[in-house]
Amino acid sequence: MSRPAPTQVAPGVHRLGDHGVNFYLIEDPDGHILVDAGTPAHLEQLQGLLAGLGHSLADVRAVLLTHGHLDHTGLAHTLQQAGAVVWIQQQDAGILRDGPRSVTRYAKPERSMLPYLLRRPSTLALPLQLARSGAFTAHAVQGARAFDADQVLTDIPGAPQAVALPGHTPGSAAYLFADRGLLFTGDALVTADAFSGRTGPTIVSRCFTHDSRAALAALDRLDELDELDEPKPTLLLPGHGDPFADGIRAATRQARNLGVN
Repeated sequence: MSRPAPTQVAPGVHRLGDHGVNFYLIEDPDGHILVDAGTPAHLEQLQGLLAGLGHSLADVRAVLLTHGHLDHTGLAHTLQQAGAVVWIQQQDAGILRDGPRSVTRYAKPERSMLPYLLRRPSTLALPLQLARSGAFTAHAVQGARAFDADQVLTDIPGAPQAVALPGHTPGSAAYLFADRGLLFTGDALVTADAFSGRTGPTIVSRCFTHDSRAALAALDRLDELDELDEPKPTLLLPGHGDPFADGIRAATRQARNLGVN
């Protein structure tokens, strides 16, 4: 299956992945950064982008994972082997350590997938695509750097702030690059959800969300970022769907209005 070409979504920031999932490369002279890590099938796409920039996998300094789900961690082991440090919130570290099939042990979804498939049979394409992409058999990652709650990651170029947003998984997190005006929300807030058919800011359907009440409550934490004295995020970059440029409060308001699916 052909994959979309990477697109530049902000100066020095590239969106990779496919129609089902996003991950991002941030260029930095002190070492490039990946936010999330797609699936194993995205390796060629990432290598091609880096080669076009005159770099290789060895020039990726860090991989910042927004959570432990297998569609966001597939290249983490490969990047770690090439020299990158992998970061994840402590509550999801076990998924990464034990491998992609361990997810229900740490972050069991609230609801079965079956009712969604009966209502929208076409959504079966997503898990089938993940299987073909090697997501279910990706290598576990040992020795990742785990952080607790909110933390400024001073070892990472740009010193992003990790923001704990439990709900989608217990260890879901966003990454705020205040100097760039960017907020990477992972699956705590997306702009496309295949299982509900929603587009625009929303939380993910309960068949892929561990605690939907907590996921809705995490939107309040995002609103707090809009009250910072430092430059506020002007672009939200989600794990699924298109970038959102109308601000945090507009995004969280739309997500609350849609509620839980």
